[in-house]
Amino acid sequence: MGLLTARRLAQDGACVVLTDVNEEALVAAAQDIVNEGAQAVTMQVDVRRYDQVQAAVALAMKQYGSVDILLNCAGGASSRVFGRSEPFHEVPIEVIDWGLDVNLKGAVYFCRAVLGQMIRQKRGVVINMGSVEGVTGSRCLDYGAAKSAMIGLTKSVALYGAPHGIRSCCVSPGPVLTRPEMARMKTRLGRAADPDEVVGLILYLCSDEAAFITGANYMIDGGRSIGGPD
Repeated sequence: MGLLTARRLAQDGACVVLTDVNEEALVAAAQDIVNEGAQAVTMQVDVRRYDQVQAAVALAMKQYGSVDILLNCAGGASSRVFGRSEPFHEVPIEVIDWGLDVNLKGAVYFCRAVLGQMIRQKRGVVINMGSVEGVTGSRCLDYGAAKSAMIGLTKSVALYGAPHGIRSCCVSPGPVLTRPEMARMKTRLGRAADPDEVVGLILYLCSDEAAFITGANYMIDGGRSIGGPD
């Protein structure tokens, strides 16, 4: 969803900086964007490393002169990423640390790195990617905790940035068809979201049409979080 958002923003005229731990995938993705006539540069970044986060922001400033939109979308349930199925109290602490660091700490790092520049510009939008499991809870405890904290981060950035023309919103999807198994997760609407549906919401929140929206968490989960009788 991060890559799809970057491509859509680039198609609309934005200059994008792509970051990821996978350098090969980054280069290929940026080349696709450039081939479509837009501007994109890349930097390999581990979001757990603040020096690398800072370097990515410095690249954006050197290349384009401003940072107008930040999309914090690095993440994933540690249990899935590391293939862990044991009870939480038996999960290695290193796995839990990864879940908290990637899903929450990386977003805090990026906010720290961009807010000074956004204050100087007197404008900026921060979009944090949450999850339905940040609202309902999760069997992967560190994931649920981190995604719930993304809502608090969003509100805090909104308070901090409002006097300077900076907005912050959280987008919390339910199951999204970024991989086939997501189709098996139940929603009240009986399906998973197409990635374009989530990206459309992100693009709206980044736009001037959403200029009076800040500090809010937007559920896009097909009703998964509303509860009620089956």
